[in-house]
Amino acid sequence: MARRTRVLRLATAGPSDTAPLAAAIDKGEVDPATIVAIVGKTEGNGCVNDFTRGYATLALKLLLGDRRVAIVMSGGTEGGLSPHLLVFCREEAQGVANGKRLAIGTGFTRDFKPEEIGRQAQINETAAAVASAMKEAGIASAADVHFVQIKCPLLVAQRVAEADRRGAAVATRDTLKSMALSRAASALGAAVALGEIDRAALSDTDIGANWSLWSGRASASAGIELINHEIVVMGMSPSWSGPLSIDHAVMGDAIDVEPVRAALKRLGLDSAGQLPPAQRGRLVALLGKAEASHDGQLRGHRHTMLDDSDIAATRHARAFVCGALAALVGHAEIYVSGGAEHQGPDGGGPVALIVDRAAS
Repeated sequence: MARRTRVLRLATAGPSDTAPLAAAIDKGEVDPATIVAIVGKTEGNGCVNDFTRGYATLALKLLLGDRRVAIVMSGGTEGGLSPHLLVFCREEAQGVANGKRLAIGTGFTRDFKPEEIGRQAQINETAAAVASAMKEAGIASAADVHFVQIKCPLLVAQRVAEADRRGAAVATRDTLKSMALSRAASALGAAVALGEIDRAALSDTDIGANWSLWSGRASASAGIELINHEIVVMGMSPSWSGPLSIDHAVMGDAIDVEPVRAALKRLGLDSAGQLPPAQRGRLVALLGKAEASHDGQLRGHRHTMLDDSDIAATRHARAFVCGALAALVGHAEIYVSGGAEHQGPDGGGPVALIVDRAAS
């Protein structure tokens, strides 16, 4: 039996708002047994003390019951970012498409010890879980993977203290910095699995420091609500059917939208300016990463995102990149995750686009 992917994009009124998904289930628009992953943006600061992610995750788990679903909630809807859920369903289908179609795989790591976060053990476990998710999805070639969405853990004082009691040293005692190191190790692990980086060349000193090493398809979001990794691999496979296709682009900096425009064109959405309404309706999902460049420059001009003591740089970057992408596609119901360590070049980031090609 062949498989096909369905993706629902559902607006939410708050972190606990599962009503749109519940309504879709009640109407028979989606079978909850087919849901394999949910990726969403929710209100919050996106920092260590952002409990909206866990709140939203709990609400979804209460709705869906005991089924194991990869849930990636990203906090922070600054600027025009619109809170929403992307619900990924894996359904049975008759026959396969003539060509490749969107394929979805999920992976889960074991729980991490505090001293493993931001270190090579996290790279290794991530790489193995990504490879497992690719196999589950039937994606034979890493070249057919277009986005790897990872939810990873972070350090809090209690976890640091637990490591101390065992005589283990953590990578950092700065809980906010632990988010960056966790995202960094996760991204490098995905890059290893995808063949973008040679595992043998990596050391602990590269993590969160060597910006010449990066993945063009990894997206990592850190949160307090878990201690393992939950991973969603999105790619293309000839063994899947349905109308959905995915492609990706890499933004060289926060306003580099032309690679995204080129990816839209490859998917059949070709507009010299902002997508017109007819094409806009075929764009099912847009996911991206955002990062304030570490040199404090954007195309030769100074930015102050790294110097703001009131608002974290990741919050500035999310709003900024969402604005750039929204101007391109015509709406701001976009998944933009802040903190792109080793996820695209410094100051830039990967972007994935899912399009309904049958509607053309």
